[in-house]
Amino acid sequence: MLRKLALVAGGIVIIALAAFWIVTMPQTIDAATMAAMKEGDANRGERIFWAGGCASCHAAPGAQDEARKVLSGGLELVSDFGTFVAPNISPSPQGIGDWSLQDFANALLKGVGKNGHHLYPSFPYTSYTRMQPQDVADLYAFIMTLPPSDKPSEPNRLAFPFNVRRGLGLWKLLFLDNGPAVDLENPSDQVKRGQYLVEALGHCGECHTPRNLIGGLDKSKWLAGALSPETGSDGKKGIVPNITTGPGGIGDWSAQDIAYALQSGFTPDFDSLGGSMTDVVANMAKLPDEDRQAIAAYLKVIPPHPDGFERH
Repeated sequence: MLRKLALVAGGIVIIALAAFWIVTMPQTIDAATMAAMKEGDANRGERIFWAGGCASCHAAPGAQDEARKVLSGGLELVSDFGTFVAPNISPSPQGIGDWSLQDFANALLKGVGKNGHHLYPSFPYTSYTRMQPQDVADLYAFIMTLPPSDKPSEPNRLAFPFNVRRGLGLWKLLFLDNGPAVDLENPSDQVKRGQYLVEALGHCGECHTPRNLIGGLDKSKWLAGALSPETGSDGKKGIVPNITTGPGGIGDWSAQDIAYALQSGFTPDFDSLGGSMTDVVANMAKLPDEDRQAIAAYLKVIPPHPDGFERH
């Protein structure tokens, strides 16, 4: 009897492990998505590059001006799950010089690296998954024109169980969704453009939306502000502000105020945007004014929320 029970238990374990292995298998883009991509336009890709904030994480820490186009990596993101280190994504052997467009698209749209492993969502593919395929191709074309760096990528420093990438397959089932973050009724073309810039390319929700215990975004509080996903050197978390028009947010800002802040870094009350927003402004300032106006139009019409964090 005990032997039969042991066999049954062993069979259940094997079935469970097999099921886990199947459901957590990395998923790659389909043939139809690849077929939708024409040859990339590097000139157009530069606009995608700045809108996507690639330099903010992948340029060397402290890089300025043209040096921000050298994507050697090295920025450390300290979180509750461990320390993530931004990799070299320059067009070199140490970076992604040997990546095909399909490899690149799998990373952005599916969160899967060239080696077929799940990527950690410190790389915001949960937003980039909403990118239009041709934008992916154009971005790839631009990055391949940038200066190569021979700096090796540094490994992440994560403890068990977060160092087991396979488990990310379950996390993706819960949180990797290429649908819109918010449903808008009859949005104008300008608002649609703003939604794409905020929800996909700009990945604003990755910092401005609170997360649950396992790191998923709480979309019921979309852009309501949050504790920073990063931990400071003092062991404390900063506050990422509410950018909806709800209490504590930017309800008293006009669309022009928002667009100007994204270009200049100055708020309507003569303060300045600081912290990681300085990099965001450096990126946004390189976009055409129509894109900043579109972002502003979107932020003015999304659902308002009170702060998604507690003020002390």
